[in-house]
Amino acid sequence: MAVQLQLKQGELIALLEGEIDHHSARELREEIDSTASRTRPHTLTLDFSRVQFMDSSGVGLIMGRYRLASEWGGQVCVANLPERLEKLVSLAGIRELCTVVRTEEEEK
Repeated sequence: MAVQLQLKQGELIALLEGEIDHHSARELREEIDSTASRTRPHTLTLDFSRVQFMDSSGVGLIMGRYRLASEWGGQVCVANLPERLEKLVSLAGIRELCTVVRTEEEEK
């Protein structure tokens, strides 16, 4: 699992890649939290366009970043979820906490 982080105009974009399970979620959390805590972006966008598999650890990853961003008044955007992951995210109630968008263009 890899993550590329990009900060632009107060938005931190985390481009996630590969599979998100218990082991990889911990590594992602540490890397994202380190940068997000330092920069305190108004929006933390988690881009799932390159994620092939995600279990409940991915839901925990999203919810934990929501809690973190809430500490400084930020928000979380979940972008580009593959269709097979949308049901998992919806059932977990993520749509009630975060903005969920299909493409980066919808986000603007």
